Amino acid sequence: MLNQSLEKRLSKWMTKLLRHTPEEFGLALNPEDGSCTVSALLKTIQAESNWSWVKQEDIEQVVRNSEKQRFEIQSGRIRARYGHSHDKISYAPAEQPDVLYHGTNKKALPSILNEGLKPMSRQYVHLSEGTHFATLAGSRRGELVILKVDTISAAQLGVIFYYAGNEVWLADHVPPESCSVWQPQEKENENHE
Repeated sequence: MLNQSLEKRLSKWMTKLLRHTPEEFGLALNPEDGSCTVSALLKTIQAESNWSWVKQEDIEQVVRNSEKQRFEIQSGRIRARYGHSHDKISYAPAEQPDVLYHGTNKKALPSILNEGLKPMSRQYVHLSEGTHFATLAGSRRGELVILKVDTISAAQLGVIFYYAGNEVWLADHVPPESCSVWQPQEKENENHE
């Protein structure tokens, strides 16, 4: 069993391979869903001398313990659920909840409220069903601000939402009129209704 430090390092290495530069290490991903066999990923990881000790159980531990649920294993195949920067992965449109959340930093807020949410260096805008994942995503970028996205108005403006799994939703763009700053007391008010 990996200790927390090694698990985090392996998770970052798997992220590099499954989300960003698979071709650099000779890993071929399915162009439709970004998956490969677990054995192909293991072979690629073990090919690097400082990772030669990794076993399939270690990969499975990373998948199981990832707080953001970045990866999934199904039928002997593994993939990153979201966050790819190499090839654009296709997702099926889905019926989204009425409200989604997006974590960002305070410096980006004026631009977002003026131009909307854009994918920037990513392929999609990442949204979450709850504020927990939005907080995790936004807190690493400076002073945290959580945006509330009115998906009904966004859909009326032509936005299509895609479900990536584990409370994560994706969109190509979210217009500014569908975004507002979420206030923590809103949750309390919703609970009293």
